Amino acid sequence: MTHHPTQSPQFFLTAPSPCPYLDGQFERKVFTHLVGDKAPEMNDLLTQGGFRRSQNIAYRPACETCRACVSVRIVTQEFVPSRNMRRVMQENDDLVGVMQAAEPSTEQYSLFRAYLDARHRRGGMSDMTVLDYAMMVEDTHVDTKIIEYRRRGPDTFITGKGQGELIAVALTDKMADGLSMVYSYFNPELDSRSLGTFMILDHITRAKAMGLPHVYLGYWVNGSRKMNYKMRFQPQEHLGPKGWERYSGS
Repeated sequence: MTHHPTQSPQFFLTAPSPCPYLDGQFERKVFTHLVGDKAPEMNDLLTQGGFRRSQNIAYRPACETCRACVSVRIVTQEFVPSRNMRRVMQENDDLVGVMQAAEPSTEQYSLFRAYLDARHRRGGMSDMTVLDYAMMVEDTHVDTKIIEYRRRGPDTFITGKGQGELIAVALTDKMADGLSMVYSYFNPELDSRSLGTFMILDHITRAKAMGLPHVYLGYWVNGSRKMNYKMRFQPQEHLGPKGWERYSGS
């Protein structure tokens, strides 16, 4: 019998588990594998359809009784930073972000561990080892980059690189229509810099320079206070039953 390999992805459904964002709710996810030569194209299509990537898995919520998770993307060409955002950009003017191949380092992991221990001690990633971290960065079949943020050095205007200790890191997928922020972390002792906000602003700037119309922020969870920061980056679009629509703010 001749075997014809399928070109369509196979989707699977997880068992219910407690929701990490909303008390009393249970989450389920539908997921598929992103592997092979078609992985970049498939990642683009699935991200535009509300999926997120984690290593070589693309997933999206498939909860039975809740629709609080909403996919969000920023409209980069129309974005104008607020006064507070301009302050954040000025506060971090001494940082240089270098985009490079998605390769892990011990320096990254040390910063990653400090971030988890300070901000997400009880989260699902809290027990990740250095090998787990390496897999998170390297296990990708799409165009994934690491952006390392360091203080501006004396050679900056020659090489475009910073120097000194690592301040923040973003793991980012470059897609046909935008940048998708997969995961980011930073020095938890530098609260005054608002580094999470700064990295989103930096991605908007990069996407504009690349001619990419969107920055994908993942899910906004209606009712979860720790997700409210995503609403500050306007204009943005939300994925609903009719497709991507401009968010009115109401």
